[in-house]
Amino acid sequence: MVQLFALGTCLLSLVCHALSTPVRIADPSRRPLVIWHGLGDSYASPGMLEFMQLIKDMHSGIFIHSVYLKEDLEEDQKAGFFGHVNEQLEIVAEQLSNVTELSGGFDAIGFSQGGQFLRAYVERYNTPPVNNLITFGSQHMGVSDLPMCSRWDIFCQLARRAARGGVYTDWAQHNLVQAQYYRDPAKLEIYLQSNTFLADINNEVSESHNATYSNNLVSLNALVLVLFSGDKTVVPKESSWFGSYAPANSSSTTDEKTIVPMRLQPLYTHDWIGLRSLDESGRVILETCDGEHMQLTDECWKPLVQRFVGEVLDEYVPSETMLRVQD
Repeated sequence: MVQLFALGTCLLSLVCHALSTPVRIADPSRRPLVIWHGLGDSYASPGMLEFMQLIKDMHSGIFIHSVYLKEDLEEDQKAGFFGHVNEQLEIVAEQLSNVTELSGGFDAIGFSQGGQFLRAYVERYNTPPVNNLITFGSQHMGVSDLPMCSRWDIFCQLARRAARGGVYTDWAQHNLVQAQYYRDPAKLEIYLQSNTFLADINNEVSESHNATYSNNLVSLNALVLVLFSGDKTVVPKESSWFGSYAPANSSSTTDEKTIVPMRLQPLYTHDWIGLRSLDESGRVILETCDGEHMQLTDECWKPLVQRFVGEVLDEYVPSETMLRVQD
């Protein structure tokens, strides 16, 4: 009898403990996210880590991978200025293919130049595939001036000085990242002959059109292009929406420059990269954020990340800490 009483007391205690312990509901399984940082930043800088945590707070249980070229933060920052973009893309494509959590596909966010690099990943590789791609202040039609540098940014100062020595030289096109998306409207022929990155991913060289680029881009569920209204870093700022300066007119007597908008670009009208097909099916979203380049206010990024990132998938998995920035 004593033994039965003790057993009953033990069972009652276990039941009471179970009832008093909060039940943790499993986080939903969400589509993972890949982020590629911008110029002058690194994959795990304080700002990047904070931004990823804010997304995790918004979409509980989401897995986030931050693209890196070098594990050392300073070297990763340096790689944003110096290197061959095509080789860097190969590294990133292999990196993403080896992250198990991304094997079923992912959404992607590109900051500044990270945006056109992620688009290049979609066009050239896309294994695993990208679902929604958001680009903030990216240079999809290149830049017609090199970004200004802060006084203390030595990497930027060195790269800018070297690029001004000749952006279309073979050395610059294989070693200076910004030179590889520099598109001078007064020297388009030289650009098309010499550029090693942007002219290719925009399929601007007729002799080397790649149908895969178009097929892959059209596979996106949505392409969200964000322009910063006061952007003075991206010249012209409309490059974020696939706009560019019109080719220089030698007969013009004014210094005023004309913007060729996305829907009048040859790459759009001829559908060289699938942009027109994507747009005509309602999957190109043009958004504007107030402020200078990469001034990400909550009003700017939160509605977009809420809508285009972290979709709940069919399966459910136990809740874990899912913030991850490298293997």
